Amino acid sequence: MEPLSPVVDAALAAMPVIDGHNDLPMALRAKAGYRVAGLAANRPEFHTDIARLREGRVGGQFWSVYVPSDLTEPEAVAATMEQVDAVYRLVRAYPRDLAIAFTAADVTAAIASGRIASLIGIEGGHSLASSLGVLRAFARLGVRYVTLTHNHNTPWADSATDEPAAGGLSDEGRAVVAEMQRIGVLVDLSHVAATTMHAALDVATAPIIFSHSSARALCDHRRNVPDDVLSRLPGNGGVCMATFVPPFVSAEVKAWAAAADEEWARLDLPVPYEWPRAPRPGEDLVADPPGKGIWGDDVPPAFAPWLTANPRPTATIAQVADHIDHIREVAGPGHVGLGGDYDGCDLLPEGLEDVSGYPRLLLELSSRGWTPQDLARLTGGNILRVLREAESHAAEPMWPTAL
Repeated sequence: MEPLSPVVDAALAAMPVIDGHNDLPMALRAKAGYRVAGLAANRPEFHTDIARLREGRVGGQFWSVYVPSDLTEPEAVAATMEQVDAVYRLVRAYPRDLAIAFTAADVTAAIASGRIASLIGIEGGHSLASSLGVLRAFARLGVRYVTLTHNHNTPWADSATDEPAAGGLSDEGRAVVAEMQRIGVLVDLSHVAATTMHAALDVATAPIIFSHSSARALCDHRRNVPDDVLSRLPGNGGVCMATFVPPFVSAEVKAWAAAADEEWARLDLPVPYEWPRAPRPGEDLVADPPGKGIWGDDVPPAFAPWLTANPRPTATIAQVADHIDHIREVAGPGHVGLGGDYDGCDLLPEGLEDVSGYPRLLLELSSRGWTPQDLARLTGGNILRVLREAESHAAEPMWPTAL
């Protein structure tokens, strides 16, 4: 482990990192056929293994159980169940290192026992199939947040990256938000349109979260949060967990990605990734891989000249810190957290290439004057408060230990 400054050491001793979003379950599906063996260390094909989580001083992780939003709703429900199963199997395989967690008390108990609290978040309302019964069933399995949309609209909520259809939230969408808060499931507004953010905040009676979003004022990407939304977080009590995804962090990377997409479309190349199927009974997808994974690694020959002429720029720790500073300035120090999105994109900023990098980010922030108390709120104190408040607000809590 890298030597840390006294400020960062004090902050992480008080509160290790509780990250809002890690897509390891998806990566396990794509690259390992859902095998969870061998994740203790030395897994360079992933951004995440247990040794690097320890090096990054991670004490809690929301594991994303993402499935693509262009699946049919029944397919999405089944695939999300497979992802939830992967989280439970992961935790069971490493009982000395990981502990399943449903509540803020579970998180603090896991940290006290020297283990990494493992929570579950659904990334996209399509996984609910427009059914409150499905929502409640997932809550009973321990899901603690649902992102209202992913890259496509749901029938009841508008996505940031789709054409508006619901006017933010429809009446059905407002009913979904109300039910989530009634049963203690956090409303996650990452991926949704700004109109949806405002509509959810208009009706929310408990704190909401952004599990992995950064500041639109610094990088004008539709996935980021505008200042007029960040300024509403103190009134709601919610938290924006800054993400590390380079096109959301760096305007230069965003512009490059847009140009790359245009060239890809001009060349009429196929979609550069595919959703890998899950193993069927008795099948070993490690020995018999289904094809390329979620991030295609091969550069088509037709695209190579453009890539050579337009090398991909990099994002930096300093840029991530700029977003965190901005969120704190607009929303306040009680409303910012960390949501790296590891294993959910191909490359991360320099110095944050994998989950061992959090202390380097904290060092950058401490050099800007952040105190141990400031950093401890960022690393986990704020999201723990949100969990506690959501739990207190729930009229009929449905996480497993509440039943």
